Amino acid sequence: TPIFALRLLLENGETHDRNAFLMREELFKIERYAEMALYFARLDSLSSDLLFKSCEVSDIVKQAVKKYSVLFLRSGLSFRMEEFELRAVTDEKWLCFVVEQVFSNALKYTRKGGIAIYGADAEGNMREGRTSCFVIEDTGIGIKKSDLPRIFERGFTGYNGRMDRKSTGIGLYLCDQIMGRLSHTIRVKSGPGKGTKVILGFLQETVSG
Repeated sequence: TPIFALRLLLENGETHDRNAFLMREELFKIERYAEMALYFARLDSLSSDLLFKSCEVSDIVKQAVKKYSVLFLRSGLSFRMEEFELRAVTDEKWLCFVVEQVFSNALKYTRKGGIAIYGADAEGNMREGRTSCFVIEDTGIGIKKSDLPRIFERGFTGYNGRMDRKSTGIGLYLCDQIMGRLSHTIRVKSGPGKGTKVILGFLQETVSG
């Protein structure tokens, strides 16, 4: 309620004021952290909250990208999203949360270059048309090889998280837990200075027919 009230106050203020814009940006971050806490609290009862239906995954991805546009526009990064066809039986709300977390991390750890989203095969190689996976790839600082096996552990922040000092170590843990319970997969390919490629996969039969 106080977050919503603050947003109303800002929206009623001077829209072109730089301080108001920065405040809206910080408020967006507060909302995302609060949302993460709520999703974490619901994790144990996830099965009772799931609503499965056939969805076009690219539409869910576009929702997440639009939501994070407030941060992306100030980042100065390039953005590219290739069209792909990926229909899956999933829970739209929980899958959208996963995509948002991955996109948020890409923005957080990318200082130059950009972010690309595209359909892919199971190894993360770009694939046009109908597919069973898609990739969110950035040109950011990458992840140390020694950290990769532990990035989905609860509370693990790794080298990048310690440098950033704002990492909770919860985001990727939630992504892994949610994707597993949705019967989807999430994999990460990365290296220091080589950017990060997150591969989100769906059962083959969800893209047939």
